Amino acid sequence: MAIGVSPIPSPRFCFTCSSTTTLRFIHPRRPAFRPKQRPIISMSFAGDSSSSSLLGVSNDAGLKITSSCVIGQNDLLIVGPGVLGRIVAEKWKKEYPDCQIYGHTMTTDHHDELMKIGVIPSLRESMTTNKFPYVIFCAPPYQTTDYPGDVRLAASNWSGEGALLFTSSSAVYDCSDNGFCDEDCPVVPIGRSRRTDVLLGAEKEALDAGGCIVRLAGLYISSLQFTITLFCVMFCLGNYDSIITVFMTLYSYIYTFYLNICYLNYLYKDDRGPHVYWLDKGTVDARPDHVLNLIHYEDAASLSIAIMKKKLRGRIFLGCDSHPLSRQEIMDYVNQSGKFNKKFICFTGTDGPLGKRMNNSKTRTELGWEPKFTSFPQFLGLTG
Repeated sequence: MAIGVSPIPSPRFCFTCSSTTTLRFIHPRRPAFRPKQRPIISMSFAGDSSSSSLLGVSNDAGLKITSSCVIGQNDLLIVGPGVLGRIVAEKWKKEYPDCQIYGHTMTTDHHDELMKIGVIPSLRESMTTNKFPYVIFCAPPYQTTDYPGDVRLAASNWSGEGALLFTSSSAVYDCSDNGFCDEDCPVVPIGRSRRTDVLLGAEKEALDAGGCIVRLAGLYISSLQFTITLFCVMFCLGNYDSIITVFMTLYSYIYTFYLNICYLNYLYKDDRGPHVYWLDKGTVDARPDHVLNLIHYEDAASLSIAIMKKKLRGRIFLGCDSHPLSRQEIMDYVNQSGKFNKKFICFTGTDGPLGKRMNNSKTRTELGWEPKFTSFPQFLGLTG
């Protein structure tokens, strides 16, 4: 996955109902006195299958649970089911409602959360003979001392059907002068940077196994907190039933909204992205004219799924919104949006490397894919 920005506690992101960025899970229900909670991703355990093999699943207490399962033709293994992996899981489940989704993790810290969103977790080192038709590797390199080896291990869990996808970073492209960069741009030579050496080594493992690569630009996301203001004005002289209808409709909207926000909290808990770090700092010692490229986590997930569904072999794709912005432009948009309770002050740097201006039109044309968030200002509701 794209590397470089660690999650940092930050001011929450707020939208009004009129914002162009909406919560896709919200579907108002018919008025009812007792709206029923329905799981958005149902937890379907592998033991429901008619045939069986053995799969080890470790829970948060460290206990090893053995479930019987059969691996289906659309089942997915997510290695590193963090923010990106969880959104991939949610979208994959919508594409294939009857599939099983599995997650390999380094620790059991988030196994309860994963099970609540329909992902069957297990520790990476758990012994399993299962081979999965679809495998996506989303784990970052900073959690391990042998990143290429981890990708090799993940590839060994692939059956050779479906697709194997490694989510890499656009940092491997050799461009640092704010110049143009696309899928065919040369990569950083081996030996120049340890960071890119590790990424390129991991990419090689995936390609050698017949998998594909998606090099992602800077990932970002914000927790969606809406300020809901509903004005219901009715003149209903003696019409008591209509008053009840108003309040029950309002209750149904709010209740559904609450359930969906609770579900989103299982997908991600922190705002992420370069703007989050800079906003928290206020003043940053970096040059303001450095050009960055971004892609929303949702779009990175939908792009990953589009690649896997094509069942391609040995291909490299680029994930970005094709709307490069300088650091200064990004933070100007943040301040203009009025959606944060802090204001960014300034960048003070005057030297250092520049960035790149990326365009992934070739990726879009081949896959028939387009991002939901076409640019960072569009995400903030500043453009149509």
